Amino acid sequence: MNDARDDVPAIGLLEDPVRRRIYDWVVGQARPVGREETARALDLTRALATFHLDKLAAAGLLDADYRRLTGRVGPGAGRPARVYWRARRDFAVTLPQRQYRRAAELFAFALEGLDESAVETELQAAGARLGEEIGAAAGRGTPRRRLLAALSAGGYEPHPDEHGTIRLRNCPFDALVETHRPLVCGTNLAFAQGVARAVGSTDVEPVLDPQPGHCCVAFVPKTASGAPTA
Repeated sequence: MNDARDDVPAIGLLEDPVRRRIYDWVVGQARPVGREETARALDLTRALATFHLDKLAAAGLLDADYRRLTGRVGPGAGRPARVYWRARRDFAVTLPQRQYRRAAELFAFALEGLDESAVETELQAAGARLGEEIGAAAGRGTPRRRLLAALSAGGYEPHPDEHGTIRLRNCPFDALVETHRPLVCGTNLAFAQGVARAVGSTDVEPVLDPQPGHCCVAFVPKTASGAPTA
Protein backbone atom coordinates (compact mmCIF):
# COMPACT_ATOMS: atom_id res chain seq x y z
CA MET A 1 0.00 0.00 0.00
CA ASN A 2 1.34 3.42 -0.94
CA ASP A 3 2.01 6.06 1.68
CA ALA A 4 -0.51 8.84 1.00
CA ARG A 5 2.31 11.36 1.18
CA ASP A 6 3.78 9.82 -1.97
CA ASP A 7 0.67 10.99 -3.86
CA VAL A 8 1.16 14.69 -3.08
CA PRO A 9 3.63 15.44 -5.94
CA ALA A 10 1.46 13.57 -8.47
CA ILE A 11 -1.72 15.36 -7.48
CA GLY A 12 0.17 18.65 -7.44
CA LEU A 13 0.90 18.24 -11.14
CA LEU A 14 -2.78 18.81 -11.88
CA GLU A 15 -2.56 22.37 -10.56
CA ASP A 16 -1.24 23.38 -13.97
CA PRO A 17 -4.39 24.25 -15.99
CA VAL A 18 -3.11 22.85 -19.31
CA ARG A 19 -1.99 19.62 -17.70
CA ARG A 20 -5.35 19.30 -15.93
CA ARG A 21 -7.19 19.80 -19.25
CA ILE A 22 -5.07 17.06 -20.83
CA TYR A 23 -5.62 14.67 -17.94
CA ASP A 24 -9.38 15.25 -17.91
CA TRP A 25 -9.58 14.78 -21.68
CA VAL A 26 -7.59 11.53 -21.68
CA VAL A 27 -9.70 10.15 -18.84
CA GLY A 28 -12.87 11.13 -20.67
CA GLN A 29 -11.99 9.06 -23.73
CA ALA A 30 -11.96 5.75 -21.80
CA ARG A 31 -9.48 4.32 -24.34
CA PRO A 32 -5.81 4.76 -25.14
CA VAL A 33 -5.13 8.02 -26.99
CA GLY A 34 -2.06 9.24 -28.84
CA ARG A 35 -0.11 12.47 -28.77
CA GLU A 36 -1.37 13.78 -32.10
CA GLU A 37 -5.01 13.16 -31.22
CA THR A 38 -4.61 14.85 -27.85
CA ALA A 39 -2.93 17.88 -29.40
CA ARG A 40 -5.67 18.26 -32.03
CA ALA A 41 -8.52 17.83 -29.56
CA LEU A 42 -7.19 20.48 -27.17
CA ASP A 43 -5.70 22.83 -29.79
CA LEU A 44 -2.16 22.38 -28.51
CA THR A 45 1.14 21.86 -30.25
CA ARG A 46 2.25 18.24 -30.40
CA ALA A 47 5.39 19.11 -28.43
CA LEU A 48 3.39 20.68 -25.59
CA ALA A 49 0.92 17.80 -25.48
CA THR A 50 3.78 15.30 -25.41
CA PHE A 51 5.53 17.15 -22.60
CA HIS A 52 2.48 17.10 -20.34
CA LEU A 53 1.42 13.56 -21.24
CA ASP A 54 4.85 12.24 -20.34
CA LYS A 55 4.82 14.21 -17.08
CA LEU A 56 1.49 12.65 -16.15
CA ALA A 57 2.74 9.18 -17.09
CA ALA A 58 5.98 9.61 -15.11
CA ALA A 59 3.95 10.55 -12.03
CA GLY A 60 1.73 7.47 -12.42
CA LEU A 61 -1.46 9.41 -13.16
CA LEU A 62 -1.53 7.93 -16.66
CA ASP A 63 -0.32 4.60 -17.99
CA ALA A 64 1.50 4.55 -21.33
CA ASP A 65 2.65 2.06 -23.93
CA TYR A 66 3.42 1.81 -27.65
CA ARG A 67 0.76 0.61 -30.09
CA ARG A 68 0.03 0.85 -33.81
CA LEU A 69 -2.88 3.24 -34.11
CA THR A 70 -3.71 2.15 -37.67
CA GLY A 71 -4.64 -1.36 -36.59
CA ARG A 72 -2.42 -2.80 -39.34
CA VAL A 73 0.50 -5.15 -38.79
CA GLY A 74 3.47 -6.24 -40.84
CA PRO A 75 5.53 -4.28 -43.40
CA GLY A 76 4.14 -0.85 -44.12
CA ALA A 77 2.09 -0.73 -40.95
CA GLY A 78 4.13 2.15 -39.58
CA ARG A 79 5.92 2.58 -36.29
CA PRO A 80 4.04 2.06 -33.02
CA ALA A 81 2.90 5.32 -31.42
CA ARG A 82 3.00 6.12 -27.72
CA VAL A 83 -0.50 6.06 -26.24
CA TYR A 84 -1.86 7.00 -22.83
CA TRP A 85 -4.83 6.09 -20.63
CA ARG A 86 -5.90 6.56 -17.04
CA ALA A 87 -3.81 4.64 -14.52
CA ARG A 88 -5.48 1.92 -12.53
CA ARG A 89 -4.08 2.91 -9.13
CA ASP A 90 -5.83 5.32 -6.79
CA PHE A 91 -4.43 8.66 -5.63
CA ALA A 92 -5.56 10.23 -2.38
CA VAL A 93 -4.24 12.69 0.17
CA THR A 94 -5.71 13.30 3.62
CA LEU A 95 -4.23 15.58 6.24
CA PRO A 96 -3.90 14.33 8.89
CA GLN A 97 -3.61 10.83 7.43
CA ARG A 98 -6.81 8.78 7.42
CA GLN A 99 -7.29 5.11 6.50
CA TYR A 100 -10.80 5.09 5.00
CA ARG A 101 -9.98 2.23 2.64
CA ARG A 102 -8.81 0.12 5.55
CA ALA A 103 -11.97 0.98 7.48
CA ALA A 104 -14.10 -0.05 4.48
CA GLU A 105 -12.27 -3.37 4.24
CA LEU A 106 -12.76 -3.93 7.97
CA PHE A 107 -16.50 -3.28 7.71
CA ALA A 108 -16.81 -5.49 4.63
CA PHE A 109 -15.02 -8.41 6.32
CA ALA A 110 -17.26 -8.01 9.37
CA LEU A 111 -20.42 -7.94 7.26
CA GLU A 112 -19.40 -11.04 5.34
CA GLY A 113 -19.22 -12.92 8.64
CA LEU A 114 -22.91 -12.25 9.35
CA ASP A 115 -26.02 -13.79 7.82
CA GLU A 116 -25.54 -13.29 4.07
CA SER A 117 -29.14 -12.66 3.09
CA ALA A 118 -29.74 -10.20 5.94
CA VAL A 119 -26.56 -8.28 5.14
CA GLU A 120 -27.39 -8.03 1.43
CA THR A 121 -30.92 -6.85 2.22
CA GLU A 122 -29.74 -4.11 4.58
CA LEU A 123 -26.90 -2.96 2.32
CA GLN A 124 -29.12 -2.80 -0.73
CA ALA A 125 -31.77 -0.88 1.18
CA ALA A 126 -29.12 1.60 2.33
CA GLY A 127 -27.72 1.87 -1.20
CA ALA A 128 -31.18 2.53 -2.60
CA ARG A 129 -31.82 5.28 -0.03
CA LEU A 130 -28.52 6.96 -0.84
CA GLY A 131 -29.29 6.74 -4.56
CA GLU A 132 -32.68 8.34 -4.00
CA GLU A 133 -31.10 11.17 -2.01
CA ILE A 134 -28.52 11.90 -4.69
CA GLY A 135 -31.12 11.59 -7.44
CA ALA A 136 -33.47 13.99 -5.65
CA ALA A 137 -30.65 16.56 -5.47
CA ALA A 138 -29.79 16.28 -9.17
CA GLY A 139 -31.36 19.62 -10.09
CA ARG A 140 -33.76 20.38 -12.91
CA GLY A 141 -34.10 19.08 -16.44
CA THR A 142 -35.26 15.95 -18.18
CA PRO A 143 -35.06 12.63 -16.32
CA ARG A 144 -32.09 11.62 -18.48
CA ARG A 145 -30.23 14.85 -17.76
CA ARG A 146 -30.91 14.45 -14.04
CA LEU A 147 -29.84 10.80 -14.17
CA LEU A 148 -26.49 11.69 -15.73
CA ALA A 149 -26.01 14.53 -13.24
CA ALA A 150 -26.76 12.25 -10.28
CA LEU A 151 -24.43 9.52 -11.50
CA SER A 152 -21.68 12.10 -12.04
CA ALA A 153 -22.22 13.43 -8.52
CA GLY A 154 -21.90 9.87 -7.23
CA GLY A 155 -18.51 9.50 -8.92
CA TYR A 156 -19.60 6.95 -11.56
CA GLU A 157 -18.53 8.90 -14.67
CA PRO A 158 -21.53 8.00 -16.87
CA HIS A 159 -21.00 7.71 -20.62
CA PRO A 160 -23.84 6.94 -23.09
CA ASP A 161 -22.66 4.65 -25.89
CA GLU A 162 -23.86 4.43 -29.49
CA HIS A 163 -26.56 1.88 -28.56
CA GLY A 164 -28.20 4.09 -25.94
CA THR A 165 -26.70 2.22 -22.99
CA ILE A 166 -25.20 4.36 -20.23
CA ARG A 167 -21.89 2.82 -19.19
CA LEU A 168 -20.22 3.83 -15.93
CA ARG A 169 -16.51 4.39 -16.38
CA ASN A 170 -15.70 4.42 -12.69
CA CYS A 171 -16.69 2.40 -9.64
CA PRO A 172 -16.34 4.58 -6.52
CA PHE A 173 -15.85 1.37 -4.49
CA ASP A 174 -13.29 -0.18 -6.85
CA ALA A 175 -10.76 -0.80 -4.06
CA LEU A 176 -13.15 -3.37 -2.55
CA VAL A 177 -14.40 -5.06 -5.71
CA GLU A 178 -11.81 -7.81 -6.02
CA THR A 179 -12.19 -9.02 -2.43
CA HIS A 180 -15.87 -8.20 -1.78
CA ARG A 181 -17.50 -8.28 -5.23
CA PRO A 182 -20.98 -9.57 -4.22
CA LEU A 183 -21.37 -6.87 -1.57
CA VAL A 184 -20.07 -4.08 -3.81
CA CYS A 185 -21.96 -4.99 -6.99
CA GLY A 186 -25.24 -5.60 -5.18
CA THR A 187 -24.96 -2.25 -3.42
CA ASN A 188 -24.04 -0.48 -6.67
CA LEU A 189 -27.13 -1.90 -8.37
CA ALA A 190 -29.39 -0.87 -5.50
CA PHE A 191 -27.86 2.62 -5.57
CA ALA A 192 -28.48 2.87 -9.32
CA GLN A 193 -32.07 1.74 -8.91
CA GLY A 194 -32.60 4.38 -6.24
CA VAL A 195 -31.20 7.09 -8.51
CA ALA A 196 -33.40 5.94 -11.41
CA ARG A 197 -36.53 6.10 -9.25
CA ALA A 198 -35.70 9.52 -7.84
CA VAL A 199 -35.13 11.14 -11.24
CA GLY A 200 -38.12 9.44 -12.88
CA SER A 201 -36.08 7.54 -15.46
CA THR A 202 -38.33 5.58 -17.83
CA ASP A 203 -36.16 4.92 -20.89
CA VAL A 204 -33.26 3.02 -19.30
CA GLU A 205 -33.01 0.40 -16.55
CA PRO A 206 -30.00 -0.36 -14.30
CA VAL A 207 -28.77 -3.96 -14.61
CA LEU A 208 -25.66 -5.89 -13.64
CA ASP A 209 -23.48 -6.01 -16.76
CA PRO A 210 -19.77 -6.21 -15.77
CA GLN A 211 -17.41 -4.97 -18.49
CA PRO A 212 -13.62 -4.52 -18.31
CA GLY A 213 -12.70 -1.04 -17.10
CA HIS A 214 -16.27 -0.17 -16.08
CA CYS A 215 -18.55 -0.38 -13.08
CA CYS A 216 -20.56 -3.61 -12.84
CA VAL A 217 -23.80 -1.68 -13.43
CA ALA A 218 -25.04 -0.31 -16.74
CA PHE A 219 -28.24 1.48 -17.67
CA VAL A 220 -29.70 -0.31 -20.67
CA PRO A 221 -32.60 0.90 -22.88
CA LYS A 222 -36.03 -0.52 -22.14
CA THR A 223 -38.12 -2.24 -24.79
CA ALA A 224 -41.68 -1.20 -25.57
CA SER A 225 -42.82 -3.69 -22.90
CA GLY A 226 -40.70 -1.95 -20.28
CA ALA A 227 -38.15 -4.75 -19.96
CA PRO A 228 -34.44 -3.94 -20.36
CA THR A 229 -32.87 -4.99 -23.65
CA ALA A 230 -30.09 -7.56 -23.61
